[in-house]
Amino acid sequence: MAKTNPGQFVRQVRQEVSKVTWPTRKETMISTVMVFIMVVLASLFFLFVDWILALGVRLVFGLGG
Repeated sequence: MAKTNPGQFVRQVRQEVSKVTWPTRKETMISTVMVFIMVVLASLFFLFVDWILALGVRLVFGLGG
């Protein structure tokens, strides 16, 4: 791989960055809200699974109550 000087590297980086399609504010907000919704759903799922497993352990070993 050929080495490039710093000036040429900066020009190449700017050229590549100009090709990027940046999301709009609306797209960013929708994505953020969707991430928060998925986090809440995942935490509720794992809370429920943990509760079921804890109940099963208590029934099998008679622990905790």
